[in-house]
Amino acid sequence: MGNTVVITSGKGGVGKTTVTASLGLALASRGVNTLLIDGDVGLNNLDVALGMENRAAYDMADVMAGKCRVSQAILQVPGYPLYIMPSAHAVYSEQIKAGDFRALTGRLGGSFDYILIDCPAGIEGGFHRAVSASEYAIVVTTPHISAVRDADKVVTLLSGYNLRGVSLIVNRVRGDLLARGETLEPREISRLLRYPLLGVIPEDDGVAVCAQLGRLDMNESCSRAAFDMVAANMLTGEGRIYDPTLRYRGILGAIRSRLKKNA
Repeated sequence: MGNTVVITSGKGGVGKTTVTASLGLALASRGVNTLLIDGDVGLNNLDVALGMENRAAYDMADVMAGKCRVSQAILQVPGYPLYIMPSAHAVYSEQIKAGDFRALTGRLGGSFDYILIDCPAGIEGGFHRAVSASEYAIVVTTPHISAVRDADKVVTLLSGYNLRGVSLIVNRVRGDLLARGETLEPREISRLLRYPLLGVIPEDDGVAVCAQLGRLDMNESCSRAAFDMVAANMLTGEGRIYDPTLRYRGILGAIRSRLKKNA
């Protein structure tokens, strides 16, 4: 997979920003020098998910306007080779031109092993700005009909860009529902959308709480193992996919599934 990767979705609410931050942490935990760029101009949340919002003195708009050096606008997450370029919060999205954004990512490309761009939800100008600066795309969806339908619109649009590859992450998969056949199967979603499955992330209260607290680095729940598999797939192409149904198999699994259903 290439150096610059946009993480996008057809709609908001599928956990795209949390996926971007968690995947960045998984790559950095493997020693990969990783930069996260918040492409959601005016509505930046990436620094919040990692607890860095109070450390940002400059942002990408300041860099583009020549008010600071690139290095002054990049924040490092303590303890990791993980860095964040905050979004511009004091300007309108339309003020950040796609050409300027591409020039910025081009300047940064040689300094990092990976650049992950958190794309704005939807298919407006912010989508074009983020995708046009990228080599690869990861589409995030959930196993819900409406989310898959919106993801289908996005993958159709992505076919019009000069990308080297597109892959899928199915987020917030409930293992109990999947084990009972009551939700869309991730590989079936991959078949419907016509792109390979890069990873499956289970529904996980732990990651949601850590994101709200700005401490995703403290997440030790099942989703962390799933994100580590995604990072390994990006780096080695080994293709391991987390199975969220494991804890719902056998006698104990049946008990867990029934308790979950009756909760």
